[in-house]
Amino acid sequence: MDLKQPSLAAARRIVVKIGSALVVDADTAAPREGWIASVAADVAALRAQGAEVVLVSSGAIALARRALGLTRRKLRLEEKQAAAAVGQIRLAGAWQAALSRHGLNAAQLLLTLEDSEDRRRYLNARATLGTLLDLGCIPVINENDTVATTEIRFGDNDRLAARVAEMIHADALVLLSDIDGLYTADPRNDPRAEHLPVVERLTDDIMAMGGEPPPGYSSGGMRTKLIAAQVATSAGCAMAIALGKRDNPLAALRDGARCTWFLPAPEGRTSRKQWIAGSLAPLGVLRVDDGAARALREGSSLLPAGVREVSGSFGRGDPVSVRDMAGAELARGLSAYDSDAARQIAGRRSAEIEDILGWRGRDEIIHRDDLVLL
Repeated sequence: MDLKQPSLAAARRIVVKIGSALVVDADTAAPREGWIASVAADVAALRAQGAEVVLVSSGAIALARRALGLTRRKLRLEEKQAAAAVGQIRLAGAWQAALSRHGLNAAQLLLTLEDSEDRRRYLNARATLGTLLDLGCIPVINENDTVATTEIRFGDNDRLAARVAEMIHADALVLLSDIDGLYTADPRNDPRAEHLPVVERLTDDIMAMGGEPPPGYSSGGMRTKLIAAQVATSAGCAMAIALGKRDNPLAALRDGARCTWFLPAPEGRTSRKQWIAGSLAPLGVLRVDDGAARALREGSSLLPAGVREVSGSFGRGDPVSVRDMAGAELARGLSAYDSDAARQIAGRRSAEIEDILGWRGRDEIIHRDDLVLL
């Protein structure tokens, strides 16, 4: 995407966050089926243009509160978890029904903060999402409110969506909201508030424009959207805050509807690799042959066939050093296998992994997204 002119039409991998107030009818506590159908049509149009789409949808607790008699404003944690268990079925069903009308398969994923913080769980979640996208599915993600506690939960799906965008290297994150972008002040209270079409950098002045969460079902607000922008843009992903109340909100955004675009940080795509290269102490060493060394320099992943020796003790997702047979360090990366499994498959073809280990993992010992040349 052009850093100066972000657009939904140019994005190849898109994450869309949808809040409870958009999904759930406040009067009936039922899914807004017509609006959901319009979003599904937008998703189908984006897919037809070659884009991959992930939905991060709130609404599970809101869909179950009335049915369970939990209508007071403040719920206990265990009541929220119970409501989530009931409402998540309804939420997933609403998206599955709407997407299936366009021949699209919906896939449900429930995540907690720990799934993005723990390296092994992060790799598992990323691999699952990547596979679903490869299979043409539309992942529908929500926070796992049935098990998340106050200490580990994201607290709002704006930040969850940003972490998902970071995880899958999305080009664009769209936060559908009750407002068409960021203003210099709350336009509901200040008639002099000015709309900001583009935010190049998230300065202290910009962050100060975030307000308190609005009343109702939503747990977010502009403040959490700006925090999400920090996460997404620092990972090299453009982010838009766009009006979600209208039907077909993604088509409107694609066609130039007013919104606020947050530009990705120029160094965003390299920040994670800088982290891998500089701040992780390798727990093992993979020695590779000359052919594998050449392939790495050309931008390829490290396949088991090129590994000649494995030393050290490490787990899946741990950092390792990649060296040539003379001992010179070529790269560092995060291993997709623990040290025992890596030793078993070293020097073997990827097609043999399942027969050797008894289970099928990734084709690569280190994927190029997790690899940094030195």
